[in-house]
Amino acid sequence: MTEGTAFGRIAIIGVGLIGGSLARAVRRNGRRTQIIGYGRNHLNLQRAVELGVIDRFETRLQDAVVDADLVVIAVPVGATAAVLRELAPHLGGETIVTDVGSTKASVVNDARAQLGAAFSRFVPGHPIAGNERAGIEATSAELFEGRSVLLTPVAETNPAAVAQVRALWESTGAQVLEMTPEYHDCVLAATSHLPHVLAYALVEALSRTQSGEEIFKYSAGGFRDFTRIASSDPVMWRDICLANRTQLLTALDGYRAVLDELSMLIRSGEGEKLIELFRHAKTVRDRNIGKNQK
Repeated sequence: MTEGTAFGRIAIIGVGLIGGSLARAVRRNGRRTQIIGYGRNHLNLQRAVELGVIDRFETRLQDAVVDADLVVIAVPVGATAAVLRELAPHLGGETIVTDVGSTKASVVNDARAQLGAAFSRFVPGHPIAGNERAGIEATSAELFEGRSVLLTPVAETNPAAVAQVRALWESTGAQVLEMTPEYHDCVLAATSHLPHVLAYALVEALSRTQSGEEIFKYSAGGFRDFTRIASSDPVMWRDICLANRTQLLTALDGYRAVLDELSMLIRSGEGEKLIELFRHAKTVRDRNIGKNQK
């Protein structure tokens, strides 16, 4: 974990799980950084002040970002363009802007369209951390420890801005990696967006059976583990699906092809080929994720 950064004032737009946890991590590191929150839920913001997560909150976006050294946009990706449009006229000449959205190509396009000259100081980011809980009560200063944070700067992005945002995330205990927005969206479509869609789909499919919700009384640990992420925020995941639709649809097509193959093997009773497929999947997972990791 590195020492802090030079950010004297940070404005967090959306003090939820990620934004609030980042604020807590900054607090834990003991830096004299003033943290201003902005959001629509005033009760949540007031609670954030009571818990010491933020110093104060503002009810107008322009008041939250004035004189900020760093603005962190931690809202659903579908709301990012509107936030960027509103805050752009009020940014200081050296203010750095970053985000935590789960898709990057769409966010970069929004930032390029809305920020004008300030686009060079926009550092797209995505912490691979979180859980199905939401709100200030779910935040944790340790949320990012040992996790990956993906930064996706483009050709116009100021390297000094990238370095400062990298230092901030490294100070939380995260491992920071850089990649293109397009590669990010391809990887995350397969490893994050697809699993969430599948979890939602499985719960929805079972709810439509003849037994309805009665069937969930008999669910075991494996079902609960697999579908835990279906308790995530539906609005956030609607935005992610639509923002990354091309990559997600490609991932869904690949998954559907494997499901069709499984259906054929089960229907025809080809047990040896089922073992072969299962054994290959197990080997790949154990090799790349590890037997002792969940």
